[in-house]
Amino acid sequence: MKKVFLIIMFLSFGLTASLKSDAQVLTGVYLDHNSSERKPIPYQYLREADVMWSKIIWRRINLTEKMNLPLYYPTDEIEGRKSLIQIIMWGIKNKSLTAFGNDDFSSQLTINEIDEKFGASIDTTFEIDAETGESKPIIQKKKADLGEVEEVLIKEMWFFDKQRSVMEVRVIGIAPIRVYYRADDLEQTDAKHSILFWVYYPEARNIFANQPVYNPYNQAESRTFDDIFFKRMFTGFIFKESNVYNNRLIQSYTTGLEVMLESENIKEKIFDFEHDLWEF
Repeated sequence: MKKVFLIIMFLSFGLTASLKSDAQVLTGVYLDHNSSERKPIPYQYLREADVMWSKIIWRRINLTEKMNLPLYYPTDEIEGRKSLIQIIMWGIKNKSLTAFGNDDFSSQLTINEIDEKFGASIDTTFEIDAETGESKPIIQKKKADLGEVEEVLIKEMWFFDKQRSVMEVRVIGIAPIRVYYRADDLEQTDAKHSILFWVYYPEARNIFANQPVYNPYNQAESRTFDDIFFKRMFTGFIFKESNVYNNRLIQSYTTGLEVMLESENIKEKIFDFEHDLWEF
């Protein structure tokens, strides 16, 4: 009888230990299913005949500005949470997200070409072997620093849908910008800006819709990268618009403060066009 009791105690202890080892450890008090199972909000169906007015503009976004910080941080992945450039690079390497060399999305880039634009390289140095006295090569690989992406470009189209009587905007493409200094710069006062590649936004939406973004005001409200762009929860300035001059930059025909004033003027024209369609 005593042996039976000991066997039962032993089995109960083993079962309890097994349950404890299989228990899931939570970083909070509940499992977050909203972000991982999210689907992108579908666009309204749009016919060409319903678009009575449209304009393509290019916007420049500084990720280090306060409103845009959720797109820039974390610089290192934290509990599955990634920054905008981290999720884009993850999509290129793991989800066959296409990287293009221009905003017409006509020429594709390979992952090696992207690494070169990031400054990633392989350096070979030689050192003398103490035993043989011969020089042997040492290969050192410089990895891409994703934290250097401090700005992005947004290509978007504004249009008026007469079927629904609404002015809408849809993002067409996103291009990360690498901000860096050359190795031979002594003072390092002037940063270099390099456009790395373009991503076709409709292709990236499925990836963006599953990636949570930190909400500094309410962590119980789940946000994704697709929400940020769909709901226009970022700030930036217009630096280019479609026009008869082959889509030239604002800086090509004005300088200094006039650049920012012209950017605001383009935005004001879009607002005025929609406003003038209505009678009050």
